[in-house]
Parts: sequence; structure tokens; C-alpha cells
Amino acid sequence: MSSPAQHPPLSVVIPLYEEADNLEPLMARVHEGLANYPGAWELICIDDGSRDDTGRRLRALAECYGPHLRIIQLRRNFGQTAAMQAGIDAARGELIATLDGDLQNDPADIPRLVAELLARDLDLLQGWRRHRQDDLLLRKVPSRLANLLIGWVTGLKLHDYGCSLKIYRSTVIKEIRLFGEMHRFIPVWVAGVTAPERIGESEVRHQPRRFGQSKYGISRTFRVVLDLLSAFFFLRFGARPGHFFGSIGLVFGLLGGMMMAHLLIVKFIMGQPIGQRPLLFTAILFIVVSIQFITTGVLAELMTRTLFAAGAKTHHRIRWQSDPKTAVWKVSP
Repeated sequence: MSSPAQHPPLSVVIPLYEEADNLEPLMARVHEGLANYPGAWELICIDDGSRDDTGRRLRALAECYGPHLRIIQLRRNFGQTAAMQAGIDAARGELIATLDGDLQNDPADIPRLVAELLARDLDLLQGWRRHRQDDLLLRKVPSRLANLLIGWVTGLKLHDYGCSLKIYRSTVIKEIRLFGEMHRFIPVWVAGVTAPERIGESEVRHQPRRFGQSKYGISRTFRVVLDLLSAFFFLRFGARPGHFFGSIGLVFGLLGGMMMAHLLIVKFIMGQPIGQRPLLFTAILFIVVSIQFITTGVLAELMTRTLFAAGAKTHHRIRWQSDPKTAVWKVSP
């Protein structure tokens, strides 16, 4: 445990995709915001396969600021979730802070959030952009609806799941493997490995984008719904998918069996023909569907056990990164 005057080592992780114009002011603001951080810290920037000048400028800035600025370049654009996972894998700090590289998150909020996380003894402190500086119809309204839907489905009540400014304990976030578009539901996934009461939120500043273009659009709303269904499934049935598919199969099997029992009574006791009855075809369909769902559940259980036995592997690929042996901590004077 660290004393109030000395915070644990902190790793700041920033995924970047075609943010060349934001790099210099971003680096300046990060160093300004952490100038008085009472502990050692490092900055990890992940270039997610940018096609602009992001990679070259990052290397130049690393030479300027020093070896506490670590660079990871992915071979191609794998997405924000994969870039964030690459940064978390490389992080050495006891605490990990993540934020976007578009200058809308304020790095000056990080020391306050770290102090609050330690004071409240949390595993995750989620930023809340209460006064969000984005387009009302394209960003704010869909985001609020998505936040309400996520809270209703998962039972974890937060105001702003999508804010990238978060503080984690590394021992907790490194238990989770991020893939797909999971970065939108990180608090939900964290709730699967720690108690929900150890997840909190705090208001943070938010600023309008000054340079570059947003990578998000209205289409993200539809992806959020699909991702939410995936998150709900993996959290409830990730370790026992056979229960999910098997339950559906048993329901269809029960309905199909009841229909067949009724038709048997009609055929052999009442002596009426059943060959042309729609109920017969419906019963056969339900029984076939039942067998398919139960079989799918068994196969899913086998795949899950195989995955757990082999260990999950990340899907991003690194093209170049700073030498970890030369990385140092930045300590404020």
C-alpha cells in the first residue's frame, strides 16, 4: 500500500489512429497534467496502423521527451480495443489510466482520479463526461440511450460507459482479454472479475475536438446493441454456454413433445388422421430445432473448455515498439 504522499506507479495508455495533428498538443498536455503526479509514471502510445504521419511524429516526440514515452506500432488497423489491449499488456504500472488521443479528454484529470480511486479503494474509476462537448443528435442522444440500455441489461448503473478516461488497478484489468469492440463495455467486463461496488465514476472535463476527424458515427449505435447482446451472453453464459443453448432447446423440445403427445392421442385413441395437420409439421420442426440447440450447446461447452485449457490469445500484431529494456519511469520533481 502506498502512502497518501506517494502514489503507485502509473501507466498512461493512449490508443491513436490517424491523430498526427493532435500529437504535439496531446504530449504537452499529458506532461503538463502529470507534472506534479506524486509517483512514477510512464506514457504508452499505440499507433493503430495509422496511414498518416502519426507513427513518424510519435518516434520524433519519443526522442524529444525521453524513454518514459513508449511507442507501440501495430502492423495494421486492428481497432481501438486491440490497441488498448496492446497498451495494457505493455503497461508496467500498478495503476493504468486510459484516454483518447483526440484531446477531448483532459489529462489533468488523471492525478485527481488516481487519488479518488485510492481514497475510495476502487478497482475501476470510470470518467463521466457530464458536460459533453459533442453533437447533440449524432453523439449525445445515442450515447445516453445506449448508457440507459446497458445499465438496464447488465444491472451496472453508470452514466457514461463510453468515456475512455478510466483508471484501473492493473491486477484487475489484466485479468480481462479485450477483443472485438469490448472497449465500450469495459466496466461491464470488469464487473465479472470484481465486485460491482468496487467500480465507481467521477465527473471529468470534456472538450470539443480541435484537430482531425471523429472515428465514430451514427452507425456505432447499431453496433453497440449487437455488442451489448454479446456482452450479456458472455457475462452470463461465457463459462457455461450449454446452459443457454440447452435451455432454449429444452423449451422447443417440450413444446414439440406436447404437440406429438396430443397427435398420438388423436391418432390412436380418437382414430382421426393426422398426416395433413399443420400441427404435425410444427411439432417435427420444434423437435428438430430442439436437437439443434442442444447439440450446439454441447459443442459450445467443448469449445469453451478447449479455450480455457489452451489460454486465450490476443489478435493484434505489433510491427515495432520501443525497447522495454530502455524504458524508464518519469518522476516529477
